[in-house]
Amino acid sequence: MPIPVILDCDPGHDDAFNILLAAAHPAVELLAITTVAGNQTLEKTTLNARRVCSVAGIRGVPIAAGRDRPLHGPRRIAENIHGPSGLDGPGIGVGEPEVRQDPRDALTLVRETLLAHPEPVTLVPTGPLTNIAVLLLAHPELVPRIERIVLMGGSTGRGNTTPAAEFNILCDPEAADIVFRSGLPVTMLGLNATHQVRATPEVVARIAALGTPLSGLCVGLLTYFASTYRKVYGFDAPPLHDPLTVAHLIDPSLVGLVRASVTVELTGTHTRGATVVDLHGVTGTPADTEVGMEVDTDRFWDLIVEAVRVLGSR
Repeated sequence: MPIPVILDCDPGHDDAFNILLAAAHPAVELLAITTVAGNQTLEKTTLNARRVCSVAGIRGVPIAAGRDRPLHGPRRIAENIHGPSGLDGPGIGVGEPEVRQDPRDALTLVRETLLAHPEPVTLVPTGPLTNIAVLLLAHPELVPRIERIVLMGGSTGRGNTTPAAEFNILCDPEAADIVFRSGLPVTMLGLNATHQVRATPEVVARIAALGTPLSGLCVGLLTYFASTYRKVYGFDAPPLHDPLTVAHLIDPSLVGLVRASVTVELTGTHTRGATVVDLHGVTGTPADTEVGMEVDTDRFWDLIVEAVRVLGSR
């Protein structure tokens, strides 16, 4: 049986590929897409989700807008990585998308989707965790309807927005704290794992060889993404962070996991937003989070290329 999934995202180049993978693979039942401010403003991330679904022929999946700012503190965006539109590069942002925005807000859409589905649903947040925290605070009665949370965020080591903090967690540390302390099964796929899946020229060539309009758009996205990662971080190829979440759901053996305690730093002068991962059990706190470590990169890219092929051939 396919895994019922709600994607909560902030597209974003890597989010776009996660949407494609979730929609293309038969192991996943994509029930809904919700958006949050993160890589760009909420207006732009919601528009980008609609644009990705439009160009990929993804229909019948409701898209609803969520929170436009964190629970506390100022809003951050990642324009230096994703550009002014949030999906700069191949012209995907031109014109009005065919897929419409659902009139419900994200909280309502998720609540109604959880209640309507016969089985508990997996939540896959790949942006700031604001929407998920708001859901848990507003509707604690829905916790039994959630199978697990598989998120992209954090790191077992250093960050990418501050020396200590990864972008998604730093955007809303209080929300992340609520999620990690929720008591739900949480799988964290952080920078230490996602930096292993870099879109090398060989990978981009495989996608280009598919020869479809969708593959051409994907090459454009990866080419722009590569240029900003080279400029900002000095990477020779950009890591495709977010799709590791859905890839893990499709093939659990693809990512090696360890169990550890994960605490979000809320007050540190230089470390706010850091995920403190107790890999060696030195704190004595419960090891209640699955943390991604080693990744089979070849199988990951096989999934991505196949998703682009399947959707591009429709």
